[in-house]
Amino acid sequence: TSMSNDSALDDPLDSLLTRSVMDIGIPPRPAILDMVAQELRSSAPDFRRIALYISTDVALSAGLIKTANSPYFGYRLRARTVIQALNMLGIEVAGKALAGVALRRAFPASPSMERFWDASARIAEYSGLLVNLLGSKGGVRADDAYTYGLFRDCGVPVLLCKFPSYRDTLAKANAEPLRRFTEVEEDDVPTNHTIVGCMLAQSWSLPEEICLSIRQHHDFLLLRSGAESLPVASRRLIALTQVAEHIHQQQSKRSTNHEWQKLGEASLELLDIDELRLRELVAEVTALSHKKD
Repeated sequence: TSMSNDSALDDPLDSLLTRSVMDIGIPPRPAILDMVAQELRSSAPDFRRIALYISTDVALSAGLIKTANSPYFGYRLRARTVIQALNMLGIEVAGKALAGVALRRAFPASPSMERFWDASARIAEYSGLLVNLLGSKGGVRADDAYTYGLFRDCGVPVLLCKFPSYRDTLAKANAEPLRRFTEVEEDDVPTNHTIVGCMLAQSWSLPEEICLSIRQHHDFLLLRSGAESLPVASRRLIALTQVAEHIHQQQSKRSTNHEWQKLGEASLELLDIDELRLRELVAEVTALSHKKD
């Protein structure tokens, strides 16, 4: 999807940062996703052929089945085969779920990366559950929130692979109470994780509102006043996942950044949640996720 006409992605600093990103090495979209996308575009997608593609890859098959059985979809039946998962999810949602599984595998495994992906998966799951509890408003469905949660910080592993010092940069950005997270990154590297993540999401053909949300998710001013420059769906995605991350931090008792202080109030306002409702949501999401575990 080209987004060059979009005001939220169009300023001179951005084009400079975008140029410096070109040589960073964004992982290419896996071929299996292209096969599935091709089938999706046909007037009568062949579920059996898609299931056959996916079944040749054990990790993709397992990931898709696991997604179909996640609590935020709320199916009473459990998928045991790829074809069952496809039938339950529908082709479009299955395509996004497969992209999420493939994303994790596009990077080298290490204990710290496993923790990163586990946290992303948990936040994605909570984001989907929040949509179920609050309703699909502003054009955001549970599967959109889930996909966005998985891809929101995908620029981080790209930069960790490219710049050995980026781990220290992350620690600095997480510890920064006032400035924007991305400003701290740009002190040390020629770009930031939101630009890299947005470009990865675009090159993997994710929906435009998800790409925009990835690009702007640390912009606390835009979340408050960005109605003109950022679509409603994008602002809602950012707010939902910020609340999901807050719930995850409450549960894990590990608050590793200051983003809730910067974005929490605007997120709650956007979603029309007061403090009492927030406490209820923490309890409801925790109960639902534990039911699955």
